[in-house]
Amino acid sequence: MSTQPDHAIAGRVDGTDRRLEARVCLQLGSLELDVRIDAAPGEVVAVVGPNAAGKTTLLRALAGLVPLSGGHIRIGSQVVEDPAARLRLSPQQRHVGVVFQQHLLFPHLSALENVAFGLRARGVSAADARTRAGTWLERVGLAGRERARPAALSGGQSQRVALARALATDPDLLLLDEPMAALDVDARRAVRRELKRHLSDFAGPTLLITHEPLEAISLADRVVVLEAGRVVQDDTPATIARRPRSNWAARLVGLNHYHGRLEAHTIILDNGARLTIAEPVATGEVMAVVHPRAVALHPERPTGSPRNVWQATVDALDIHHDHVRVHLEGPIPIVAQVSAASLADLDLTEGRTVWVAVKATEIDHWPL
Repeated sequence: MSTQPDHAIAGRVDGTDRRLEARVCLQLGSLELDVRIDAAPGEVVAVVGPNAAGKTTLLRALAGLVPLSGGHIRIGSQVVEDPAARLRLSPQQRHVGVVFQQHLLFPHLSALENVAFGLRARGVSAADARTRAGTWLERVGLAGRERARPAALSGGQSQRVALARALATDPDLLLLDEPMAALDVDARRAVRRELKRHLSDFAGPTLLITHEPLEAISLADRVVVLEAGRVVQDDTPATIARRPRSNWAARLVGLNHYHGRLEAHTIILDNGARLTIAEPVATGEVMAVVHPRAVALHPERPTGSPRNVWQATVDALDIHHDHVRVHLEGPIPIVAQVSAASLADLDLTEGRTVWVAVKATEIDHWPL
């Protein structure tokens, strides 16, 4: 069944182009936000970054909940905010769907009435709104739960209701603020699958605020890394995972990351330690990364081909279901990924001294 409305809904952008083109400039407390962000119709853009980077403030500004001090926001052919022109549409006048981390369902309304509320607010008749709300609850897997109130729903079910409420109005822009952060692991997995399916059918652009690398990589077409109110990288998930351009982004995707100066085949790190690489791409300031799987650990100093060898002390062990991440302190702090069998063979415990070896060919680097 089509989910497109059969008549106009108040606040719609003229035409079918729902491209987002924005420069968001504002100051909120100590945060100075200056972000240019674009998203094509049907594109999912994940916005990631450390705490206090400005992610949620960016989303609230796009939704009209925080005013701009400069820049502009255009959705399709419609400028919804431009301080220089003294133009600012209210949140109600912007056809934007928002799903918050806390779901924000009306506790006194049923699931059906919560979804219908957004349609009624857009001028849809009560009967039509209830019909469409029922269709959307069925789409998100909640057929039979129409009469349930939020207190009777699980976290995953509540989030599905919130998503249905946002999508039911067929918004020009969809904003998702940590939509799965409050869910347990099993619910998060199920909702992620549901969300991916619905986003693939959504005609407008989507901005997804998240701190989970799996969500960004699995759901987004593009990832924007925001730090201290500025965009530090805007790339595909594959590029972010392979070549992050900041320390935070490297940590996000689980890579060892180093900053230094490249001279010939040697990167002189900020702490004075040195890494030898195989094929230098340039001289000057560079960022280098090493995948934890490329880090070999030995009880004695290894012989053979590794060109980067040093002693280190096991600082911590993170045990996952199929591997162990070994955090090592030494002249070059590094994380190694080993199997459970290797953990036992090496007798790795906190405080143990081991030898670290990294082949020159396993160090990727690029100029900054």
